[in-house]
Amino acid sequence: MKQRIYIDTSVFGGYFDEEFAEHTIPLFNRLKSNEFTLLFSTVTQDELENAPEKVKELVKSLKIESTEFLDTTDEAVDLATEYITEKVVGQTSYADCLHIALATINRADFLISWNFKHIVNVQRIRGYNSINIKNGYRQIEIRSPREFEKYEDE
Repeated sequence: MKQRIYIDTSVFGGYFDEEFAEHTIPLFNRLKSNEFTLLFSTVTQDELENAPEKVKELVKSLKIESTEFLDTTDEAVDLATEYITEKVVGQTSYADCLHIALATINRADFLISWNFKHIVNVQRIRGYNSINIKNGYRQIEIRSPREFEKYEDE
């Protein structure tokens, strides 16, 4: 069974960013070759609304049959709000919390992000997961695209 991955907005931008492209482009190549099921949310869609045209074209290049579209639900809003209430992050990180809540509730195998301040951060991951467990959800694996590199045997 294919792994289900949730990619936040930073990864789409990382494709065209000199600092992040080296690890982001191979991830998108794997997506385009149908190695994963991409979980794409209304939150990501809204955040990409004002993105540069090349980012929008990247989104359009992904295969519909390998994508699962996620609507924001009351359940996700409640979980995201709890992350903030429990001070895992501040109120300004609400959209980040929605990404994590949607990935958690929809049982993503991984949430992938370049946001090291609010998402890919050991202390924050522990906070998100403690709240997930308290609410009966499984822990979410949060990683950067760098951890999805394929290394050939030498």
